[in-house]
Amino acid sequence: MIKKTVNTVQEALDGVEDNMTFMLGGFGLSGIPENAIAELVKRNVKNVTCISNNAGVDDFGLGLLLQKKQIKKMVSSYVGENDEFERQMLSGELDVELIPQGTLAERCRAAQAGFPAIYTPAGYGTEVAEGKETREFDGKMYVLEHAFKAHFAFVKAWKGDEAGNLIFKGTARNFNPVMCGAAKITVAEVEELVPAGELDPNQIHIPGIFVQRIFKGETFEKRIEQRTVRPKK
Repeated sequence: MIKKTVNTVQEALDGVEDNMTFMLGGFGLSGIPENAIAELVKRNVKNVTCISNNAGVDDFGLGLLLQKKQIKKMVSSYVGENDEFERQMLSGELDVELIPQGTLAERCRAAQAGFPAIYTPAGYGTEVAEGKETREFDGKMYVLEHAFKAHFAFVKAWKGDEAGNLIFKGTARNFNPVMCGAAKITVAEVEELVPAGELDPNQIHIPGIFVQRIFKGETFEKRIEQRTVRPKK
C-alpha cells in the first residue's frame, strides 16, 4: 500500500509558491487546516487566490493571511465575522468573488469528480449570472458554472491513516470532503494518524485515492467563533 505520510507541515507544503490557487476546508472556524495556514503565513507566500467558504476571523484562520496582504483574491460565500476581509473588499484592495454556498460546494465537487462544469439554478436572473452561459431544462433556467482549478487543497480531518483515508468529526465534515481530490495536490492534516488498516472501512468518509499527502498536526487551537452560554440561574 502506498504511504502518503509526511513528517512535518513544512514537508507537506513542499512546492507551494506565490501566485498559486489554494482550496481551504472549513466553515467559520470549524474544521479549518490550522497548521497549513500557519505555515503559509510563515512562508509569506504572495498574491495567492483562496477558495474557501469564508476567511476565518481577523486574527485566526485565513484572517492571518489577510492581515499580511498575502491574498490577492478570495472566492467565498460569506464575508462573515472578518472585519479585515470586509474592509479590504470594500476598499478594492482585495478581489472578491462571492458565490452562493451550494454553488461553491458543487464547483469543488465537480473538480473532484473530473467534471468541467455544472448547471445550477442558483443565481439565475441576478448579478451572479452576468456574462455566463444560461440554458433551459424542463422549463427552468440554469447557469453554467465551471469547476474550480487549484494547485493545492488543504483540508483538516479528525483521523486518518498512512494511506490517506480520512474520517471527519461533526461539523468539521463541511467543505473538507468535497475539496479532497479537487486540486492537483490534496494535503490533509489530522489530529490522529494511524497505520493503514486500522480504520474501520465502513467509517471512512474519504478514501486515500483523493489524498496525496497526510500529516499529524502539531497543535489545534479549535477556536469558537461565537460562544453562546446559558445565563446563570
